[in-house]
Amino acid sequence: MNKSTIPPYLKRGDTIGITCPAGALSMTTLDDMCQQLSNWGFKIKLGHTLGTSYYKFSGSDSERLNDLQSMLDDDDVKAILFGRGGYGLVRIIDQIDFTSFIKSPKWLVGFSDITCLLSHVHTQYNIVSMHAHMSGGYVISQKDEASTQSIYDTLVGMSTTYILPEHTMNRTGNIAGTIVGGNLALLSDLIGTKSDIDTNDKILFIEDIGEYLYNIDRMLWQLKRAGKLSNLKALLVGGFTDTLDNETPFGMNPYEIVWEKVQGYAYPVYFDVPVGHQVRNVALKIGANYQIENNVLISLS
Repeated sequence: MNKSTIPPYLKRGDTIGITCPAGALSMTTLDDMCQQLSNWGFKIKLGHTLGTSYYKFSGSDSERLNDLQSMLDDDDVKAILFGRGGYGLVRIIDQIDFTSFIKSPKWLVGFSDITCLLSHVHTQYNIVSMHAHMSGGYVISQKDEASTQSIYDTLVGMSTTYILPEHTMNRTGNIAGTIVGGNLALLSDLIGTKSDIDTNDKILFIEDIGEYLYNIDRMLWQLKRAGKLSNLKALLVGGFTDTLDNETPFGMNPYEIVWEKVQGYAYPVYFDVPVGHQVRNVALKIGANYQIENNVLISLS
């Protein structure tokens, strides 16, 4: 299995930075997140791209880049939590200077569009990051205690264990490997770039939101034709929420679309895994080692 660099785990009194390198975020959405971090005993450093907007983004490319860069370079910031995803990281990813980050890795926590950054630091620098919910997941009306607790447990170095749900389409098995993945649209877009992930002998997880069924099909064919689904240790299929269809139905639901692409392989496939744009979105360490034992996903590093 992979021997990635795991950033130092946090302790009480450490500082967590919050920034928005993609879409805009209302400051009111941030309140519950800050309260939770404070309750855990962490200090908070707010970036300049919170509560601001520039068309679709939280700020101009240069503003978002500078805010993220300052967090990466700040030795006092031990983890960076991203306020929201949306779109925008691909516009700045190649301008980020990772020199300080490589010397002193820190936890990067987010999902959705943040998949671009998490995949990049794993592919380029073999540094572990965390796929987990962002500010909206801390809002009381949308909060899932198990998901929130999994972020804390991961940040402080506790092992996490998740029961993989039963599903009629599951193909079960006991395996161990390094976990990679994230948002399907981003994983498809990153193919052929410096941020593209290597899925060989990996546990791959995928999720998405708001996509037309035919586009889910197209992106999965892109992964399959690029060899991303051929040599997996296992595939974990998370939430495909708020999917759309055309006036003429596509004819398959998201899970049937996935199964069509992987049914000919022998590795385990699990559906309804609690990751994605949904209330239950547990933390996974991208680039870290996990095992699946008796339909339970267990972190090993």
